[in-house]
Amino acid sequence: MNEPTAYYERHRPAGHEPVAVEVHHPAPLAPTHTMPLVPVQSGSIPAVASVVLPDGRVVTGYAIEPVKPEPVAAKPAVSRAAVNIALGGIGFGAVCGGLVLLTTFIAALAALIHQLIILAAVTFGGWVAVQVFSASGHRGGTTVNIRKAVIKRNHFHG
Repeated sequence: MNEPTAYYERHRPAGHEPVAVEVHHPAPLAPTHTMPLVPVQSGSIPAVASVVLPDGRVVTGYAIEPVKPEPVAAKPAVSRAAVNIALGGIGFGAVCGGLVLLTTFIAALAALIHQLIILAAVTFGGWVAVQVFSASGHRGGTTVNIRKAVIKRNHFHG
């Protein structure tokens, strides 16, 4: 597959001759028994641990603590949307009750004003009727005695 083709052999540019390729195969590592980690420091700085390998080499590095997942917040038994809808319904019901009371109050006030107007009309009308139809007392003004008047040619002389 990686062999040069006949076309390539005929049209190969100068300086591009094939070169021998040296292939290196990695040697498998022998299983090693690791020594326990020895923490060197403690405190607010992360602990540094050293491991001595069987061939005598020492590997030093920070000890990695396993990542602890954050605790999952317990879900409430009822969703927030359902609670908000329920509270909105309660508020709407309270407002409707208040509106019913408000309209009842306005209707009662209008009836009271209507009754006061009728009472004033009856009272004032009664007073006017008493003044017009009462025969007692002097009402003031000019009194004309018709018996002494002289009427000539359809003209009244008083």
